[in-house]
Amino acid sequence: AQVTESGGGLVQTGGSLRLSCQASGVSFSADAMGWVRQAPGKEREFVATEAWNGDKYYADFVKGRFTIARDIGAESMTLQMTSLEPEAPAFSYCFSGPRPAMIRAGQATFSCQGPLVTVSS
Repeated sequence: AQVTESGGGLVQTGGSLRLSCQASGVSFSADAMGWVRQAPGKEREFVATEAWNGDKYYADFVKGRFTIARDIGAESMTLQMTSLEPEAPAFSYCFSGPRPAMIRAGQATFSCQGPLVTVSS
C-alpha cells in the first residue's frame, strides 16, 4: 500500500498550484487524507485534511484560499491552492491515516513527499 504525490513547483505571488495524491492499496474510502508541508530546517506544518465522511479541515493560514477534494472512485485527492503568498519554499507531503486528528498532528500511516512548492515574490 502506498500514496504518491505530484504537482507543486514554482509559481509567482498570487498564482495557483494544484497538488495531486494517488492512493494504492490503502483504505481510501475509510481513511482521512490530507497534506502537510515542511520547509527545510523548520517544523512540519498541517495544511488540510478530509475525513472519510467528507468533513474538511484547514490550517488557519489557508484563509479560504485552498480547497481539498477527494475522488473516491479514482482513489485520488487534490489540493487546489490559489492566491499563493511568498514564503519559504516547502516540501508538500500527502498523508493518509485513520483520523483527521492524526494528520493535523503531522502523523500518517502512509505518506509521500512531493515536489518543492516555491512562491516567488
